[in-house]
Amino acid sequence: MKLRTASFYLLTVCLFTLPALAQNDLYDNGPTNGSIDGWTINFGFAVSDTFNLTSNSTVNGVNFAAWLIPGDVLESVNIAITSREFGGTIYFDQQVNFTQSNCIVNQYGFNVCNEVGNFAGVAMNAGTYWLNLSNAIVNSGDPVYWDENDGPSSCSENTIGTILSESFTILGSSGSGTGTTPEPGTILLFGTGVLGIGAMVRRRLL
Repeated sequence: MKLRTASFYLLTVCLFTLPALAQNDLYDNGPTNGSIDGWTINFGFAVSDTFNLTSNSTVNGVNFAAWLIPGDVLESVNIAITSREFGGTIYFDQQVNFTQSNCIVNQYGFNVCNEVGNFAGVAMNAGTYWLNLSNAIVNSGDPVYWDENDGPSSCSENTIGTILSESFTILGSSGSGTGTTPEPGTILLFGTGVLGIGAMVRRRLL
């Protein structure tokens, strides 16, 4: 009975800790600036930035800085990961919920906030991709602006073309991409193995 309980405990720990461990910075486009500019990512406007994966990876989150009217809370953003700006092959396209923190008022009176969104892992091969943000939703319905930091990424806005790039980080785990999304059954199979061992994872603002 003790052995069975210990095996169940190991399976539970595996299922809940593996996804938490599999989230590191895969690509960082530089720190939040908060004082240069911001680009609208709602009301039909979208912004697309390049990012590089140096090895096969599983992408499961995005961290970026948003300019918001004081009192606004970002609820969700449409995230699309594509082979070209605003299109090409679509690897991921989904409205993702975000958690807001560390808001600081800038010289223009906007709250510049850290925004983190997580989603099911997308297995991707090493290479260059485009991160597209659009359809940002806040509690008030106000505009949302993506912080410009002039990082190394190439960037485009859907109504005017080439612009300077934004602050963001791609989150996930490296060394795990195969070009396909892992099935939940894979994790379950791993957990079953543990049990067996016991018996013996814009527009421009300014």
